Amino acid sequence: MSVVLSSTDLVLRPWEPGDVDALAALADDEELRRWTSHRVAGPQDAVRWIAAQEAGWESRKRLSFAILLTGRAVGHIVLKRSEGETCGELGYWTGASARGFGVASRAVQLLTAWAFDTRTGAGLSRLELIHNAANPASCRVAQKTGYSLASVLPARAPHEAERHLHVREREAVPLSWQAERRGATRTLRSRPWPWSNATRG
Repeated sequence: MSVVLSSTDLVLRPWEPGDVDALAALADDEELRRWTSHRVAGPQDAVRWIAAQEAGWESRKRLSFAILLTGRAVGHIVLKRSEGETCGELGYWTGASARGFGVASRAVQLLTAWAFDTRTGAGLSRLELIHNAANPASCRVAQKTGYSLASVLPARAPHEAERHLHVREREAVPLSWQAERRGATRTLRSRPWPWSNATRG
């Protein structure tokens, strides 16, 4: 069971085998390597990486989405959750062509709303967003999407800088989101995402 979320020209959907070339091109980016642990070295690596994302959907512990803008993959966003917890963690990155246009903020807001949705979404109560403290752009995305800075974490290899932990608690969906989601597309279901029925490998 997968999820597709959309708002106007932005779509979040699971990565697919047909995305291999697009992923390899996006990952060939020094700025991306600078701020993330994301490493995809060519098409063969991309095949393995996409297979790992599919395994995350099977376990339902790591829900990875390609960020599509006007039908073209421009980034990645993921919701991670440990079994039995009501807290999740968001991670994301965007390719060079999508930076500076608010794409990351829109993707974070879209996935956040679904993660907090107790009726047809994941029904989580708390979300965390962790980023490299030396990356001010990620701080702006967190602040713009309602994630408050909660603490500073120690550095983690391969990066030397400390990390910022931002947190957002479940709350009423903002009116701005309600207006934006009109006509939005998502996988139809009558109950929350079935975290507890995870396939075990």
